Amino acid sequence: MDYQTEAQLEKNMINQLTRQGYESVQLPDYDALVKNFRTQVNRFNEKKLEGKPLTDIEFNRLLTIIDGNSIFDSAKILRDKQIIEREDGSQVYIELFNTREWCKNLFQVTAQTTVTDKYTNRYDVTLLINGLPVVQIELKRRGLDFKEAFNQIQRYRKHSYKGLYRFLQIFVVSNGVDSKYFSNSDGEILFGYTFYWSDAENNIITKLEEFTSTFLEKCHIAKMIARYMVLNETEKMLMVMRPYQVYAVEALVERALETKNNGYIWHTTGSGKTLTSFKTSQILANEPQIKKVFFLVDRKDLDSQSIAEFNKFEKGSVDTTDKTDVLVKQIQNVMSPFIVTTIQKMANAVKNPRYAKAMEIYKNERVVFIIDECHRSQFGEMHTAISRHFQNAQYFGFTGTPRFEENKSQDGRTTADLFEKCLHSYLVKDAIRDGNVLGFSVEYMRTFNAQVDEGDETKVKAINTDEVWLDEDRMKIVVKNILDNHERKARSKGYTAIFTVQSIPMLVQYYEMFKQSEHKFKVAGIYSFGANEESEGKEEHSRDSLERMMKDYNGDFGTNFSTDTFSNYFSDVSKRVKTAQIDILLVVNMFLTGFDSKTLNTLYVDKNLKHHDLLQAFSRTNRVEKATKPYGNIVCYRNLKENTDDAIRIFSQTHSVDEVLMKSYQEYLVMFHDALENVYELAAKPEDVDRLEREEDKKSFVDAFKGLTKLLVRLKTFTEFTFDPDQLKIDSQTYEDYKSKYLNIAEQVKKEVEKVSILQDIDFELELMHTDRINVSYIMNLIRNINLEDEKEREKSIRKIEKELDGADNEDLRLKVALIKEFLNKVVPTLTKQDSIDDSFNEFEQEKRKEEVESFAKESGLPNEELQSFIEEYEYSGIIKKDDISDTLKLPFMKKRKMIHRTADFIAEHTQRYS
Repeated sequence: MDYQTEAQLEKNMINQLTRQGYESVQLPDYDALVKNFRTQVNRFNEKKLEGKPLTDIEFNRLLTIIDGNSIFDSAKILRDKQIIEREDGSQVYIELFNTREWCKNLFQVTAQTTVTDKYTNRYDVTLLINGLPVVQIELKRRGLDFKEAFNQIQRYRKHSYKGLYRFLQIFVVSNGVDSKYFSNSDGEILFGYTFYWSDAENNIITKLEEFTSTFLEKCHIAKMIARYMVLNETEKMLMVMRPYQVYAVEALVERALETKNNGYIWHTTGSGKTLTSFKTSQILANEPQIKKVFFLVDRKDLDSQSIAEFNKFEKGSVDTTDKTDVLVKQIQNVMSPFIVTTIQKMANAVKNPRYAKAMEIYKNERVVFIIDECHRSQFGEMHTAISRHFQNAQYFGFTGTPRFEENKSQDGRTTADLFEKCLHSYLVKDAIRDGNVLGFSVEYMRTFNAQVDEGDETKVKAINTDEVWLDEDRMKIVVKNILDNHERKARSKGYTAIFTVQSIPMLVQYYEMFKQSEHKFKVAGIYSFGANEESEGKEEHSRDSLERMMKDYNGDFGTNFSTDTFSNYFSDVSKRVKTAQIDILLVVNMFLTGFDSKTLNTLYVDKNLKHHDLLQAFSRTNRVEKATKPYGNIVCYRNLKENTDDAIRIFSQTHSVDEVLMKSYQEYLVMFHDALENVYELAAKPEDVDRLEREEDKKSFVDAFKGLTKLLVRLKTFTEFTFDPDQLKIDSQTYEDYKSKYLNIAEQVKKEVEKVSILQDIDFELELMHTDRINVSYIMNLIRNINLEDEKEREKSIRKIEKELDGADNEDLRLKVALIKEFLNKVVPTLTKQDSIDDSFNEFEQEKRKEEVESFAKESGLPNEELQSFIEEYEYSGIIKKDDISDTLKLPFMKKRKMIHRTADFIAEHTQRYS
């Protein structure tokens, strides 16, 4: 078939945007872009300039302020007014973008602007607001993977988005059939953070024409930039909201401003509710008719993770103290329209007579309460006290698992009883479809033969169920099953697991069994002990049991916790699960709600779970990470199949559970056989890959083998997997031989000679091929966890990380070992907790990189700038220009030959070390 060309796609898009009210302009090069910006900024600020456009000197003053900044700082400048001194000594405020009345900006579209720096790049379609390029659209012809457009933007970002292009806020990639958007950033952008736009019912919009008429509509794209982007201060990055987040905020803001009614948002666990609820709070706090916005969280959710999350969006917004006095002072402060506090403190403030006078201020004023995870705590009880006090309040709840009749709360109320209407929903099936969370692979393990209905107490009167579940032989079977399979579940890639059990006695018993078994895993336990718990008939108080676990933990990690410092222990455990330093964490209820960790990929279950509790617990495992984490693994040592299916039906509003639960081992095995047939058709034996001459055939092999490997990754997570040639129809050695051929092609492409190759745009799944756990990101996580406040602790951590580095066999990490050790010993001791480990390491790395280049330039006789230029060329294109190196070197023939080889090796290794 004839595909629509990129040129046709671009022409149609420009025509559509012009019909939508964009002014079409021709900006052939960067100078034309700057000239156009000058015209537009004068037009946009005409009233402020009183009809006198900026002179050359004044315009250059403006350029000096706004040019040459980071993407993050440029984003802040875009949203601020700039003070320019005029030639007559007066001052004028120049506005670059109207963030409040976003439709009143000036909109333009241009195409094929050519920017020449070291490389010549031609950009497809650029949208300008008030003359500044704010949206860049890269197109690929129909039939091509639009990920190629994404890869192209990455190259442009690295090499040519300079000057005014630093104001780019949003990128769009499309091949006409699929279209996605994502935010710009100074750091790395992952393809996983590209989003489809959708309508309010979560139907995704993929065709470019429809995407252009909705997402790129003038007022809408300006509103996205003005209202629905977040400047994350902690990580100095831009974030753009996903469609369901935008629709939820719109619906909630409309409900708050146009009615006096309550409402709730049902967005599945893991879909970014905190950002949505926080953004809503910010918007409402800026509305004059609303006097205060209270963002309420449960006390146990206000851990270091939540505080960091909130501070990303608005620095210093959280009251972290336990003192109600601090909250009351904030309430009295009229300059503080937005308060983040705990439900417990708010309830205390309205119930305690000593605060009665202070709390009178807002008693009859218009106030809004936004409750994050509104079923996490006893909000139902506290709701009455709070609503009795605030006579004119509105309440908005956010939940991933609402309460319905089937799973109503203990007091018999549903979410609708508390919050009235569901304003927007985004369910787990939607999130899985969009790639915002992973699905679940659930296995049910039978651990005894009696016919016991575990969920129905009336049917098990004849059996002492605790006697059954706590039977030592049964528990040994569970422990053996976990230890035999955990390496596979964790993929040896730094993933981790939670094991949830029915009670503290069971947890203690399991902990002892793990301790007595032979294995290499780090196992920890955590639970809340009762200060005055009944100890009759018990060998040991649960606090004493926890003390023993903490003692082991201190030995493993060089810490010094006891039950007196439980909250510090909790924070440390949380950190070490997130950085995969704990392999298996034993819990009863802790960490099963509200805990987010991308490295957590497995949940072992030996307790009864149902409804919201089941889905919340399962959802700890389904945060999107890399290709090596295809889904959340759930292993149930009880028959929870019916409960699982019920929970998924309720919370997905569906009759089918297939959208949420992954296929069975047998189904994946059939798919693996089909994929293997594809590989065999292209190359019957590994050596036949070498006979593939056409690039199209090599590309077909790469795609086929990549598909096979992805299925193998899935199969390996099942407990019944073994690399059995009879079952898989391939033996492990043959698979490894094919893998070598695949890696060879990847290596060839990296060093591709100067030619246009269809292999250049292939994204190799090299991550899937490696199984070494100790890699660069693992080590960087360890460094981020160093306690910079305590010299003794810091030194202990540094020695420990050095030991890990000495045992590493990851190729990329080996290249960085000396660099990281030097950073640990020279820089880390000088840092305080106010410093960013990442920023400090990046600065150190750049300094060392510069030194390394200067040193080799001196040794080789190559001019420093020329060597830098060869390195940049290799980074950009993967080509080492040996002829140019030869022309630059002034050496006798034999010495020159040696030095060309040494230079090529230096460039390749240097680039890999600092990439």
